[in-house]
Amino acid sequence: MTTTEHPARAAGLASQAAVRARDKQAWVALFAEDGIVEDPVGPSGFDPEGKGHRGKEAIAAFWDMAIAKTDSIEFLFGDSFACGNEIAFTGTIRSTLGGHHIDAEGVFTYKVDGTGKIAALRAFWEVDRAMATAEPVG
Repeated sequence: MTTTEHPARAAGLASQAAVRARDKQAWVALFAEDGIVEDPVGPSGFDPEGKGHRGKEAIAAFWDMAIAKTDSIEFLFGDSFACGNEIAFTGTIRSTLGGHHIDAEGVFTYKVDGTGKIAALRAFWEVDRAMATAEPVG
């Protein structure tokens, strides 16, 4: 994976580090005031209407609903592509939940504003496909 400093890459890597560290406050602080999280993009159990979680209060609530319930999250990304003020990471996010690993393979994008804050985090992965990967830890 390319490690050249790019504002969107830096923000994406900081986001991933905050999630790995289980640091909700640091993660939410990375977002612009009107930032949005769409994870996954479109309707899901996390977002039945598919409109995303906009603003820091909604982003913090997404953390509580999705991230906080996991035991751990790993980012197994093979590559990233920075263009303009965005970056796309490709690979797998492995969540450990209830004694099982679940792998969400996909494309994960971060868009930053002019100050380097995350304006949009969008995750393109398929819930059914991820759930089919569930296997016991160990």
